Amino acid sequence: MIIIDGQRSPLEVHQFENLEQIIEKIMEDRRMHSRIVTDVLVNDEAFSEIYPHQAEDMEASYIKRVEIVSVPASEMAQDITRELYKVVTLMGKAGRQVADLFRQADDDQALELYGDLLDVNRDFLNMVGVLRSEYAADTSEEFEASLSDLSSLFSEMIEIQENEDWILLADLLEYEYLPVVEKTKNMVARLRDSVRTTIRQETNG
Repeated sequence: MIIIDGQRSPLEVHQFENLEQIIEKIMEDRRMHSRIVTDVLVNDEAFSEIYPHQAEDMEASYIKRVEIVSVPASEMAQDITRELYKVVTLMGKAGRQVADLFRQADDDQALELYGDLLDVNRDFLNMVGVLRSEYAADTSEEFEASLSDLSSLFSEMIEIQENEDWILLADLLEYEYLPVVEKTKNMVARLRDSVRTTIRQETNG
């Protein structure tokens, strides 16, 4: 049995060799072109790939039921823009705390929080990436420059971490990373407006 957004599909599991074929066939449907898959459930358990093409290794003989849950791309885009501001605000707050902790030589706590900061930074860049690839949101040159700076600083921070130069890392966070985050925060609000405008135009068009 194959369920797509609560509706039973005429497709049957036994028509396919593996889970990847099932998902690919479902995504070929024109109704899915403006939607983004948020969840895949196999035999009522959430499935997510740990390695590329893991779905290909899940044979159809093992599968009794597949459920696909999706949302409109426009809804996903608006959700992402709402989260972006929260995430970039958190980046600024965490960056300040990490820098202070390193200066106080509280390395253990600083490193724990620093790990969280790297995750949040990665999430932010991923969310912006989704907006651009799935929704082609209009972004200014200034915003592009901020993203590029963030990405470069992200790589530099990881390199400094490997050398365990905590004071240099604190300086980088305070004097380079935080100003870029602050500048990016102001632009996220404009990006949100851009996405709303695009959605409105598409809806009316």
